[in-house]
Amino acid sequence: MKMSQLTLNLDTGSVMFQFTPEAAQELKSTLNELMGRLKNTATKTTPGSKTAPQPSMEYRYTGDVFLELFCNPNIWASPFAARVLVTLRDDRIRLNTEAELSRLIEDVNQFIEQQ
Repeated sequence: MKMSQLTLNLDTGSVMFQFTPEAAQELKSTLNELMGRLKNTATKTTPGSKTAPQPSMEYRYTGDVFLELFCNPNIWASPFAARVLVTLRDDRIRLNTEAELSRLIEDVNQFIEQQ
């Protein structure tokens, strides 16, 4: 299994870790599905109307590190405002932060293009 460095750009820096192309494709699919639900919700929202609650997005990857991403699409007005909770940990360190959904998608796409 080929491993490469994935860089996630955060608000106040970036983090790099080993990631597989297969996991990147799975993550891309998960993020695209979330983006679609957010766009769908944003376009159907009219003043005074209610839309059905959307399920939260949860993604987990276990390799050299444990990566977990979580986003509740029901709290964001648009896909471009959406933020994703990021947890990255191994046996020595744990990082909990937020990342912009659109930036996360760009980072994953760039990783896949480089493979």
